[in-house]
Amino acid sequence: MLYIYSMLIVDGSQKSGSGTIVRYAVAIGALLNRKVKVINVRAQRKKPGLRPQHLAAIRAVAELTGGSIEGGEVGADEFIFTPENKMSGGTFEWDIGTAGSTTMLVMTVLPLALITRDKIVGKITGGLFQDFAPSFFHMQQVLGPVLWKMGVTMRVNMIRPGYVPEGGGILEIEIDPVKKSLQPLTLTDQGRIETIDGFAFSSHLKDREVSGRMADVCRKVLSKKGFNVNIGEEYENTALQPGAALAVFARTSTHCILGADRAGAPGRRSEAIGRFVARSFIEDIESGATVDRYLADQIILYAALADGITEFRIPFMTDHVETNLWLVEEYLGSKVEIEDNLISITGIGLNSHSS
Repeated sequence: MLYIYSMLIVDGSQKSGSGTIVRYAVAIGALLNRKVKVINVRAQRKKPGLRPQHLAAIRAVAELTGGSIEGGEVGADEFIFTPENKMSGGTFEWDIGTAGSTTMLVMTVLPLALITRDKIVGKITGGLFQDFAPSFFHMQQVLGPVLWKMGVTMRVNMIRPGYVPEGGGILEIEIDPVKKSLQPLTLTDQGRIETIDGFAFSSHLKDREVSGRMADVCRKVLSKKGFNVNIGEEYENTALQPGAALAVFARTSTHCILGADRAGAPGRRSEAIGRFVARSFIEDIESGATVDRYLADQIILYAALADGITEFRIPFMTDHVETNLWLVEEYLGSKVEIEDNLISITGIGLNSHSS
């Protein structure tokens, strides 16, 4: 851990070497009101350096904090972010300019609700459904409700879906200021599954019955394991291109929420999407986890900021979980313990409006 008044130097080639490090490093710098230099940006990726979606996320944090960016351009392998601690909230519009993930941008600015004095209202243009990024449905149905238990109030609304490669989706968010320190969570027992719901969603694909085909296969696979699932089927025509997404979510007797989802892609059959979602869901449930494979890494930063010890069971270790645990230990000073698949994080108790 570096001294409190020094610049944070974050090596983007560590662990997963992904854009997660870029987003979290900037968010942590804003939360602590410290200058951050990120080097070796996305060094382990096929296209290293900043991509448009990462640059859009950094610029959004800079706008929220009144901060500045040195070296902030597409392809840059390092940059410096300097916050100015002008966290008043407000209304913003952010356009990624590609099909880059709008939900990833939300996840970059979301922790800053801990230090804003007013509501953050945002309209974000880009992609809402793609591989390697949280889907709109998962953010709405899993991440949002779990963070609400910790003291974060977020509302997300899909105005228009967006897919790869055209993008053009529109996501609206409202994030209320956190009134005090985040509260820790204890999620050690999966409990009994009470409901399983889902969405089978597609754009410009009603003639091929894509939503129905995804849902039918998913239901059949889950029913063979004794699961009864209610999947709504929806077709729409406002997106800039054809696309699809399937998601299912379970709620349990111990107040756990676990989900699984999959976006469509050229050459990816509806039936394959249905099987993938069902099998991913089954794997996570049968592991005894209390968070799904996606929430497992998403919740780590909030646990590290909370006032107390958060415990949760993950389905299995992923690169993103390992990376985020490293970041909060190294740069926030949180204590992390792992025993089998049970993760325990002692938060630093960062108070709202105190950074």
